[in-house]
Amino acid sequence: MKSVDYLNKNIYYPLGIDKGLGQLAEENNYDEHVKQLIIQVLFTNPGERINRPDFGCGIKRMIFAPNSELTASLLQISILQALQKWLNELIEVQEVKATPIDEKLEIQLVYILRMNRERKYLNLEVNL
Repeated sequence: MKSVDYLNKNIYYPLGIDKGLGQLAEENNYDEHVKQLIIQVLFTNPGERINRPDFGCGIKRMIFAPNSELTASLLQISILQALQKWLNELIEVQEVKATPIDEKLEIQLVYILRMNRERKYLNLEVNL
């Protein structure tokens, strides 16, 4: 029986099928793979995954919260804790900033890829 090294496979998110190969699509760009993992952590609500009920950050739950500085501050802490818990082996979070602007929330992340010590930036906009 052939052994498969799942640790070296970077499955594309959201999941897709590579029709040419007839298997799960893979992300070949490491930077993009880590970015996809960050987005997965941020937009998964705790309790959404059966085998990992505490996985995620739950940004989507903020839709019903007031868009204020207090909410943004709480979200910054939640994002930092979730990324440190779930992706600490891959990234070192340098800065998390959440800013409420009208009906949206701007999230700015600065992180370092541990593999090559490269600094990366991720800016997200969540409409509330």
